[in-house]
Amino acid sequence: MKLSTFLFTVLAMMAFSFGALSMGANPDTTNIVSSDTTTAVFEGDTLPGALQDSSTFDVDLYTNTLVDTTGNFELLIRDSQILRTIDSMTNSKFYDNRFFDLSPMYTRPGGAQVDMGEIPNFPDSVYAARIETLNKQTTIELTYNKEVKNYIHLYANKKRNLTARMLGLGEIYFPMFEEALDRFNMPLEIKYLAIVESALNPAAGSHMGAKGLWQFMYGTGKVYDLQVTSLVDDRYDPIKSTIAACEHLTDLYEIYGDWSLVLAAYNSGAGNVNRAIRRAGGTKNYWAVWAFLPRETRGYVPAFIAVNYVMNYAEEHNIYPMRPGMFYYNIDTVTVTNILAFDQLNELLGIPLDELKFLNPQFKMGIIPATDGKTFILRIPRQYVSSYLTNEDSLYAFKTKKGVERDQLMVEVKKAQDRNIHIVRNGESLGLIAKRNHVYVSQIKHWNNLKNNTIYPGQKLVLFGSGGVQYSSKSGDPVVRSGVESKHVVKNGENLGLIAKKYQCSVTDLKEWNNLKNNNIYPKQTLTVYRPESKKTNSVAQGKYLYHVVRKGDTLWDIAKEYDGVTVEQIKALNKMNNINKLKPGQKIIVAEIS
Repeated sequence: MKLSTFLFTVLAMMAFSFGALSMGANPDTTNIVSSDTTTAVFEGDTLPGALQDSSTFDVDLYTNTLVDTTGNFELLIRDSQILRTIDSMTNSKFYDNRFFDLSPMYTRPGGAQVDMGEIPNFPDSVYAARIETLNKQTTIELTYNKEVKNYIHLYANKKRNLTARMLGLGEIYFPMFEEALDRFNMPLEIKYLAIVESALNPAAGSHMGAKGLWQFMYGTGKVYDLQVTSLVDDRYDPIKSTIAACEHLTDLYEIYGDWSLVLAAYNSGAGNVNRAIRRAGGTKNYWAVWAFLPRETRGYVPAFIAVNYVMNYAEEHNIYPMRPGMFYYNIDTVTVTNILAFDQLNELLGIPLDELKFLNPQFKMGIIPATDGKTFILRIPRQYVSSYLTNEDSLYAFKTKKGVERDQLMVEVKKAQDRNIHIVRNGESLGLIAKRNHVYVSQIKHWNNLKNNTIYPGQKLVLFGSGGVQYSSKSGDPVVRSGVESKHVVKNGENLGLIAKKYQCSVTDLKEWNNLKNNNIYPKQTLTVYRPESKKTNSVAQGKYLYHVVRKGDTLWDIAKEYDGVTVEQIKALNKMNNINKLKPGQKIIVAEIS
């Protein structure tokens, strides 16, 4: 085919459906952004289906290209989710020289040095035999095919230095993962899922709002009791998020009974996998339903298999761990019973701030808000544990050089709960702003150090008490929330506090649902919200319990998402459930105790 004819054909095919090469594409953004006599460039990570079906092209995932086997040109595919995850490591402070030994030479235990710059290559028969060996050692189906090979090249060749760092991080996280997986009687190979999800970066965050080692979205994290506040995000907590991931994966396995389908559902949601199974004629086999899965999920299991392979055969590929300077057995936990700041731990005990942040990314502002009898677990290097226990009372009272003391921290904790930023608009006065936010003019002047009532358009004012605290009904009962996404268009004069009040949620909820980094919003902006659901449709209050009436297709996971503060484990305990597959339409199950 002539090049000019091909380019015309490519442009014509843009109007039709697109297939998948890997994860993370937005189906509405794939398009040709440039073309010349040798290259056509696509945004997104998908290609026209007709191109994928053609034997003329050879997919080379690890270089992000699709090459014409006739040698005439290549197509460049950008923005794969897995590639974004790995590439983000390069620019992350977490992966810089402070933590890793980045020497290209590795010294084996016997003293021999190996140059990791040499990249060996193997025929398909070797890859297939090694993966078959691994397959015999696990209940997860590990298969070798072209998709898997592409990801092996990604991790073992193209991104081998980052793979070496992940090998080093595995010495910190894998023992913890294995303990949890063993407790839940799950395959230990599931530990490699965290590499696909976050590249073992404990502070990882996706553009979609997923957070932590296991990349929990806000709603799913809430189901498994991962709490999010202005100061603490449990999705970043290595211990809590690992337990939540085990619970979530176990629930999915009780539905599908196939670990590959479980991984697909973990990535794309149970609804998408269920639809793929129906379209495949009811077959519960990942490779049988592969073509019917969302395109961003089709590369997920192949990437998982490739990570399994590379982690087990790293030495054969001349890849050795770049260690981050500590091991799992060098880390211990202590209980914090009073409000405490990282600065206090650093200045009194000498614990490096970098290590505190690395081990405890869940404390977003470096403050541990242990108040009102609530305690927190803190991970610190083992060498400091005895000093912590000996000086615990002194720590809480210790005033740092920066002036961080207990009373000031208490003020910060309270402020973080309900702090809002209001941008003054044309025609607004302090009186009008105070009325809309249910505060006094004198308070606004005090919070912003204003000497008079003069304000101007565009000025930023700090406000407190404007919807920042988690919404709860007057009776204290959990708010029944719809699992269906709704949209709210911001009106003139609205702020997050007023919108939160309207939908009976918190400002934190709104920020998490919309991946907002601050409280700034603007008129006509569209926000995602989850409306409170009428209790009379699917919930019934009887005696001291709130019941949910099961609908067709309901799972415990779906039900828990509809009720604030309710988790799958709580529902199972309240109803003494062992088999969650026995839900029947019309069945009433307890979701909460009514206070």
